[in-house]
Amino acid sequence: MSPRASENLRASVAPWQWPRIRARPALVLFGLFLGVGLWNGLTVYLTILGNGGSIPVLEPFVWELTGALAALAVLPVVQTAVVNAPGPRVGWARFLGVHVAGFVLFTTLHILVMVPPRYPLYALLDLGTYDYGDLVFRIPMEAQKDLILYSVGATLWSLLLAWKERQARAVREATLESELREARLQALTGQLHPHFLFNALNTISSVMYEDLKRTDRLLSDLGGLLRASLERKEATWTLAEERAHAERFVALLTARFGERVTVRWDVAPGLEGARVPCFALQSLVENAVKHNQDRREPLEVRIRAREDGADWRLEVEDTGRGFAEASPATGPGVGLAHLERILALLHGGRARMERGRGPEGGARVSLWLPREVAA
Repeated sequence: MSPRASENLRASVAPWQWPRIRARPALVLFGLFLGVGLWNGLTVYLTILGNGGSIPVLEPFVWELTGALAALAVLPVVQTAVVNAPGPRVGWARFLGVHVAGFVLFTTLHILVMVPPRYPLYALLDLGTYDYGDLVFRIPMEAQKDLILYSVGATLWSLLLAWKERQARAVREATLESELREARLQALTGQLHPHFLFNALNTISSVMYEDLKRTDRLLSDLGGLLRASLERKEATWTLAEERAHAERFVALLTARFGERVTVRWDVAPGLEGARVPCFALQSLVENAVKHNQDRREPLEVRIRAREDGADWRLEVEDTGRGFAEASPATGPGVGLAHLERILALLHGGRARMERGRGPEGGARVSLWLPREVAA
């Protein structure tokens, strides 16, 4: 299924949404519709006088003000239709169905809200008895005017939503670029940290006289880590690429800690092309080792990738001390929070991260990503 088809399918089955009404925009709209009612009332009054007729001065204002304010009262119908079917990209059936139903409901409610107040207003203003007229002609006339009002309102609201979405997207993209730049800097800073380089080079030097091939592989792994941190510019890459990057890091850990650290992979077939935030697994494995490096017990880190209903799940679990116990590791401790921000910027509410406890009491971090990302 193509990305556009997936988007249309998701939109067609999306839950119904309701617009949020805020006080300040509502007051602005009230002032606007009140002004339109007064303007139209004056226009009708002057038109009647210009045609040689006579009418009580307040009567056309009652007509137009009740019409305008009633339209304002049922305006959320238009907003609700636009929110749930902003354009044909959701599918023509949904788009036309929602707007046809919205228009019928809008004009029906408009008449029901507009007409009843005129009877007491006529009596209160001593204008006589109000007569709405023959419904056979009045209802089509109101529907004709409401069709124009509905179309203009829906178009303006769609343009406003599109503009706000573009603004929000621009902010997200700028923030994401900043976050990713920070992620690359953090990864590079962590890898160029004197302790990291000292440990990595010390590990390599300890085996260089015993196993030149292994030494060459470790130097290649270290170079690959540094190169990816410097050159990677995209927000995500495939799970296969992330695994290859993380395995370079794991190779250096294994060379340093030996059997004290074991990393096991369990990736379901078909998920190798799933896209994940760059350096996500490396950060999670690094956290697991860093917060348990003082323990004498062997540490096992398990990395799993599985389909999970509408999403797919990436999980890193260890057999260490877990989140409940204090860690001797120093540093700002922003790795998980940073990864959580990256997920929010990339996928909004469609992705999430959870921290939990493994079966042996160690830490477990689970990432749920949208299933279409794995397509």
